[in-house]
Amino acid sequence: MIEIFDQARLSKAKRAFTTRRVPVQDMRALETGPVAPMAGDLVLARVEAVGRLQRVELTTGRKAAIFAGDEIVVVYGNRYAPDAYEAEVPDDLSDCDLAAGGGIASLVLNSNAVWESKGSPTRLRPIGLVTDSEGRPINLARYALPMRPLLNRQVPVIAVCGATMNSGKTTTVAGMVRGLTQKGMRVGAAKITGTGSGNDYWKFVDSGAAHTLDFTDAGMGTTYLADVEHVVRGAEAVVAELISRGCNAVVLEIADGVHQRETHALLSHPRMQALADRWVYAADSAASAAVGCQVMSGCGLSVTAISGLLTASPLAMREAAGLVRARFCALPELTEGSAPLAWIESVSRLSAYA
Repeated sequence: MIEIFDQARLSKAKRAFTTRRVPVQDMRALETGPVAPMAGDLVLARVEAVGRLQRVELTTGRKAAIFAGDEIVVVYGNRYAPDAYEAEVPDDLSDCDLAAGGGIASLVLNSNAVWESKGSPTRLRPIGLVTDSEGRPINLARYALPMRPLLNRQVPVIAVCGATMNSGKTTTVAGMVRGLTQKGMRVGAAKITGTGSGNDYWKFVDSGAAHTLDFTDAGMGTTYLADVEHVVRGAEAVVAELISRGCNAVVLEIADGVHQRETHALLSHPRMQALADRWVYAADSAASAAVGCQVMSGCGLSVTAISGLLTASPLAMREAAGLVRARFCALPELTEGSAPLAWIESVSRLSAYA
């Protein structure tokens, strides 16, 4: 059943970060009743019980407190987060969970015990899928960046992947953005996989990125369980957009660890390998550095440098140096632009390692 979306009601609803590309004027009605949501569909939901996640990030980036009874506009999506939840899009509009503060509605399947000890998931009651004036459900894919050819392949692209969630990938990207910007580069930054949230997005902005994008700009609320071809096309669209905006260096973050399904498939994909000129690995221990380099090699990739939490400890770096042959770049070196990662001397292609 389709019912007109009262604009006064919409104006009171808290619209999540994941919906930021969708114009408010396109949200005209609600589809209720027996309907099967898809990943990327917008949904108006009422907060039934506030649990572990007590705030939702708005389209502006502000993290707004939520209360039982609030109505929020979020996006259906699957979530892969070993430190938090595994969640999947439900089969219908029955009660589900707020699986990410950036605005992801999903059904939590299991939780990290430490995370679970801090509270149950915030519970949502979906009211209806948000539709356009013709009653068609609004999906983020409709507002994805257009596919365009990479016209300037003289712009270097550096990709950062890592051992696992919270191994230091975002900090590594932000450090490179800061260091290269300090050298006068116009750096574009993007997170090309993960769960929709502004946390990393705003960190790249604050580090001085000339332009920042993420996979939500490519039409995906999350990338877990997404087809790898779709993820690769999204990465290509994001890079092409950053280059079209005048960036003369691009730094990409790939979420989660190299063993995660979509991450491993992405690393093995020929077009993704052609997209990135250099690969940086964020490790949290000497063991993860060794295993990560082995996995990358198995995908046909060479690790140019290692950064991440590992580099906070000189002892851990010394231990890792006995296991892998790679440069180690600590955060201060990245942000100062003095690390070996300062390969880029001009807008030209990355030079070979000295």
